[in-house]
Amino acid sequence: MSLRPVTDLRRATPTMEGAGVKLHRAFGFGEPELSDPFLLFDDFRNEHPQDFAAGFPWHPHRGIETITYVLNGTVDHGDSLGNTGTLGAGDVQWMTAGSGILHQEMPKGNAQGQMHGFQLWANLPGSLKMTAPRYQDVQGKEIPEIWEDDGTRVKVIVGSFWGQTGPVDGIAADPQYLDIYVPPGVRKTFPVDTYRRAFAYIFEGSGAFADASAPGGVLLEKEVMGEEVNIRDMSGDRTLVRFGTGDEVTVQAGEDGIRFLLISGAPIEEPVAWHGPIVMNTRAELMTAMAELRNGTFIRPAH
Repeated sequence: MSLRPVTDLRRATPTMEGAGVKLHRAFGFGEPELSDPFLLFDDFRNEHPQDFAAGFPWHPHRGIETITYVLNGTVDHGDSLGNTGTLGAGDVQWMTAGSGILHQEMPKGNAQGQMHGFQLWANLPGSLKMTAPRYQDVQGKEIPEIWEDDGTRVKVIVGSFWGQTGPVDGIAADPQYLDIYVPPGVRKTFPVDTYRRAFAYIFEGSGAFADASAPGGVLLEKEVMGEEVNIRDMSGDRTLVRFGTGDEVTVQAGEDGIRFLLISGAPIEEPVAWHGPIVMNTRAELMTAMAELRNGTFIRPAH
């Protein structure tokens, strides 16, 4: 087994989207080759309804898939396929925009007015960018949870892991999407397919990912379970961790434990032409999409 080196640590940055929703963006709209097959990752987490109530009114997508995971509050949604529904705490929505879809997402807080969720954009290869749009809601109770004797918990949202398979399938990027909790002081190793690009996003507690390479920045020498390991400075809430190649990642949980998403996918390695919610392979395809938005032919009739 080879440990994946940590190649980048950064905090998600505050931004605003939709009709004025305050959120934090871990990556997106820049250097898509670094995250291929993923394009964007947003953490929408607010304590006050005025920071998210305006939501994400009707807007288009083409050429991508989105995976929305709700932890707190709800999200009402509707789309041009005629689908409507509500995502609650623990629920997941997978939407394949394909040739084109219009939808809206309107968040609401829980009883305390709090809202928390994530949205990941996955690219579609050129051969599937104009596929028919598809859509799926998955309730939290359908998502398998794995509990280890040391208190580690893994929710398998997409992909297969430790003998369990998540309920969301059919995503072109074939990602693995895990919600992981590691208890205080525990050091844990997780396998990751060597041929996939991987990142972690910490959203509760703190911890450090072991690094067997010679990374830049300050390293801590820390004795863990009787052996010396090099680990980066402890990273906490809203930290993005990118990994190099290898087939496992190791995390050392801090004093409050650590909860993070571990996401990986096989790179598509195709050109990216990107404007807002539309992602194609060429500028010509992008211009066609924009023209169709203007002339009302963006939504293709169902066959």
